[in-house]
Amino acid sequence: MKITEKILSGALALTVALTAFTGCSSSSENAAEQNTEKKKFNLGHLNSTAHLLGFVAKEEGFFDEEGLDVTLTQLTSSTELVNSLESDKLDAILLGAFGGMAFQSSGHDITYFGGAMTNGHGYIIKPEKAKGFERGDVNMLKGKNVAVTKNSTDDLELQILLKDKGIEIGEGPDKVNIIYFDSQKDSYAALLNDNIDATHVYSPYASLGQRQGYSLVYYDVDFDIFENIPCCRQTAKTEDLKNDKDTYVAFERAMIKAYKFYQENEAETIEDVKKYINIEEDDIKVEVYGGFSSSNPDPDRLATINVKDRAVDVGIYKDFDIESHINTEIYDEALSSILKENPDDAIYKSLKEHFDKYQ
Repeated sequence: MKITEKILSGALALTVALTAFTGCSSSSENAAEQNTEKKKFNLGHLNSTAHLLGFVAKEEGFFDEEGLDVTLTQLTSSTELVNSLESDKLDAILLGAFGGMAFQSSGHDITYFGGAMTNGHGYIIKPEKAKGFERGDVNMLKGKNVAVTKNSTDDLELQILLKDKGIEIGEGPDKVNIIYFDSQKDSYAALLNDNIDATHVYSPYASLGQRQGYSLVYYDVDFDIFENIPCCRQTAKTEDLKNDKDTYVAFERAMIKAYKFYQENEAETIEDVKKYINIEEDDIKVEVYGGFSSSNPDPDRLATINVKDRAVDVGIYKDFDIESHINTEIYDEALSSILKENPDDAIYKSLKEHFDKYQ
């Protein structure tokens, strides 16, 4: 099939439109202010508003408080993130739980030790292709070519919904034709091609797409079966978590503090996010505070295991030992230490309740 080749060449036309949207690290601007006594730490992230815990922890000084000199680096795909982690260019990454399983199940020794994003996925479609359908009706994707990033949580969710509705994957009027790409940027850019009708989105591409005239097929929060489905996880090499535990506990403490800040300071959080994801503030507000996703630092052990089980159930992965790739000790130690310092804080207490439920 030649569709992918046409799309990849056509995708170049959207580069300019996406440039203003693509975030950049502000840490280089502050290089002169870095304290050499703090431990250097490199964090990789995607172009997603849902990775705000890292942005807030950096901009509000929580990493500094914990003795870390953190540099944030934006990459475009899970493959880039994992390669940079394993080559020691990065100390931690914000990696999709489902995408990370492609590496874990094939022998990569990487471990989830915290959370970054829950829910926040969906699909958008060209408006002329959605006539006669309502939001949440997956049948509107029948007979359509859908751009999807391989091994993304959106990929898993779509396959779960199609299986539930008895809709086959493939070409034909009653099937959904999935065309895979390497990154969200590429799959979104593919909408410029006449041969692509719809694409998956994670935040903030849903808001960006609707602002550009596309229609929303669904958000995953529209379906009860996707309640608390984890996406991006704080991820590191397993050996690093064992050999340098104190550093990762300090990192986690900063992320927990960032969670409290984002819960209590909407305007400042939006300002922090915009420094890395340069889109309209109204779109950031919708994505961050609109109820479509949450940025929770909890590793969500049980929910992550559930994602693996669902992937096995729809035939994407063969079963493997995901539990050996989840570390809850670092988050537990970090949260416990913060609770000792702030025993009456309602937000920290709510994190403890969530941890006890999903660990």
